[in-house]
Amino acid sequence: MNELPKIYRGLNGIYVGETSVSNVEGDVGNLSYRGINIKDLVNRDFVEVCYLLLFETLPNPHQKMQLEDFLINHSDLNQMEVSLVKSIDKNLHPMKMLQAMVPLISLETEYQHGYSHEMASGLIVAAKIPSILAAFYQVGRGNEPITVKKGLSFNENFLYRFYGQLPSDQQVNILDVTQILQMEHSFNASTYASLVTASTLAPVECAIATAIGTLYGKLHGGADQAALEMAMNISSLNDVESFVLESLAKKQKIMGMGHREYKVVDPRAKILKPMARELCIGTPFENIYLILEKIEVIMGREMQKKGKDIKANVEFYKGPVFYALGIPSVYFTGIFAMSRVFGYLAHILASREKNVLIRPKAFYIGR
Repeated sequence: MNELPKIYRGLNGIYVGETSVSNVEGDVGNLSYRGINIKDLVNRDFVEVCYLLLFETLPNPHQKMQLEDFLINHSDLNQMEVSLVKSIDKNLHPMKMLQAMVPLISLETEYQHGYSHEMASGLIVAAKIPSILAAFYQVGRGNEPITVKKGLSFNENFLYRFYGQLPSDQQVNILDVTQILQMEHSFNASTYASLVTASTLAPVECAIATAIGTLYGKLHGGADQAALEMAMNISSLNDVESFVLESLAKKQKIMGMGHREYKVVDPRAKILKPMARELCIGTPFENIYLILEKIEVIMGREMQKKGKDIKANVEFYKGPVFYALGIPSVYFTGIFAMSRVFGYLAHILASREKNVLIRPKAFYIGR
């Protein structure tokens, strides 16, 4: 048998392509979209940042309005799509439901605002993902899906249809900031999965569905739900230290702690943590936040004993933010997908320019 070659499990540290969509500078804790730092982008309008990812520049007022109009005008589900949502088991996890629904979305459009066919198709998918999630939630509660309300922003419309009532300005602002923070992150697992599918020249909706299935995993986007539910299962602050120590002794992963890319603090967590604290302290959600904060402190202390510097990532504090917004934990990752779909689309369309079928080698070790 031939000598075993160097195996790069997980492709850790391996460059598999190039991108101008976002830059993850893990050593110094920076993240930028199209050359603009994330700390500057969170003060922007959500649709402006979507436009930046997709078209490489910030939009003028007309371009921003055109994109938001396209998204709003293609948001409502048609009769077939509503019937499909109603037919799905209401106990199915929303991420499984979403992955199944995306390839079934009707992509016919009479006007594309000059967008290419694949851009228009991807934007329709992005427009309907919030509608599918809100409809699934409403149907699960015995209600009919709520249609789009003209005059509301894209994210405001999602909250309106999810809650069944108009959200506050604070709720919309919190969702906007959180969604901008998690819109894009270079060749993360779900984005790369979408690129594998796209490399076969499969349609854009199939590539996005692949990404959504990948995002569901606890080692990726599903960490937001897992981290919050972990904290909810700890009775009090007094039990946190024993929980962390027992988990480490059993080599059980503490969800939301550390990040594959960042050697210092996740720059998104720097923004989200104070938001979570402000939103939760002095409210019924205070204990959950304080438990998470203490987990981070004790985990950091124990890792320092081993010469490691481990901090919470964006998923760790996203949970209490969404929870305080009144969103059930099973919907956290679906809302993540609502935002990350714009990053997926930017990468998929960029990959079309120099498409190469992704087909790595595996070293055979059998008989």
